[in-house]
Amino acid sequence: MKELPIQRPGRAAPAPAPAVPAFALWQLGFRPFYLLAGIFAALDIVVWTLQFGGTIQASVLRGPLWHAHEMIFGYALAVIAGFLLTAVRNWSNRPTPVGAPLMLLAAIWVLARVLVLGPWPLAAALANAAFPLAVAIGIGIPIVRSRNRRNYFFVGLLVLLGVLALVVHAALGGLIAFDPLRAVRLGLDVVLFIMVVMAGRVVPMFTNNGIAGLNARRNPLVERLALGSVIALFVVDLLPVQSLRWGDSLVGVVALTAALANATRLALWQSWRTFSTPLVWVLHVAYAWIVVHLLLRAGVAVGVVTHSVAVHALTVGGIGGLTLGMMTRTARGHTARPLRADGFEATMYVLVFAAALVRVFGPIASPAHLVVFVQVSAILWAAAFGLYVARSWPVLTRPRLDGKPG
Repeated sequence: MKELPIQRPGRAAPAPAPAVPAFALWQLGFRPFYLLAGIFAALDIVVWTLQFGGTIQASVLRGPLWHAHEMIFGYALAVIAGFLLTAVRNWSNRPTPVGAPLMLLAAIWVLARVLVLGPWPLAAALANAAFPLAVAIGIGIPIVRSRNRRNYFFVGLLVLLGVLALVVHAALGGLIAFDPLRAVRLGLDVVLFIMVVMAGRVVPMFTNNGIAGLNARRNPLVERLALGSVIALFVVDLLPVQSLRWGDSLVGVVALTAALANATRLALWQSWRTFSTPLVWVLHVAYAWIVVHLLLRAGVAVGVVTHSVAVHALTVGGIGGLTLGMMTRTARGHTARPLRADGFEATMYVLVFAAALVRVFGPIASPAHLVVFVQVSAILWAAAFGLYVARSWPVLTRPRLDGKPG
């Protein structure tokens, strides 16, 4: 007869481990939002290319405004939401939305993407403002309850993005006298600041953990200059300084200062020693594109390049590369997979940076062929994110390899 285990008096039997569902998409914030961001990035650029060529038109937001709005308040914000809903759980040691609340957040995001394509301006405005505000609540409750003051500002930045989303739509509706494209650009400045903050926290750590013997380091003065100069760039974009005689010069000086500070920051991370490890170099190359963006912004101020070129250095090379690298790296970590990029992931990185090179330097070299460069860049971008979705679907929808929840 099989012997039953003896339970000692006064000691409770250990609780059984919670069952982990086979479909794990709603187990943690990074899962649905990384997947939605990848799908949207691939489809959005196709829709934009059709708009750019005059094949289709959106109703609420049209042309470049739609494209710019959706890359910031659609794609970038989805990745930020996924990252923060996951990271805040670790920072605060308290739960963030999962299950039904997480489904609700995803539904708001999807609804906002649909509404901007139709003739429902008020509904589109409310949905686009509601999403960052809902995420702010989702991360704000655990941050405040744990008194995690170091990260309070993330809540404020999400609220600011919600306000800017309302400004875009209010300006379009004639309710306020404000350029809606300028409001979108301010949103891009906020996203830039979030990217710079996130990169400063994780890139040195990921670099040192991923490459033995490398000493990526941080300098307090450089950190303050790197972050402060990006904040200053938001301020000069917000205030009407460009209407002043010396306004463009001020913007140029601030942008150049930000470029030099962030280039110094990147140099301290020893990027030249990372190229044997794709999961690391992708973050360094993406950050270098942020520096290129800031240099080009200084060039815009003196009339050397167009604003569109500077913007796409950030959106395609900087944000596209950094988010793609972060999505693959953090998803591997949070699903207990090896922290090594495979050939598919390395191909994604090459494709997205090739899209940035074509979109930024093609028009500089030959402005007459802008349409061709836009189309080629769009194909490369869509291929990168199409591959990401195909490769990440099983990772993001299946349980962790170690059987733990999350």
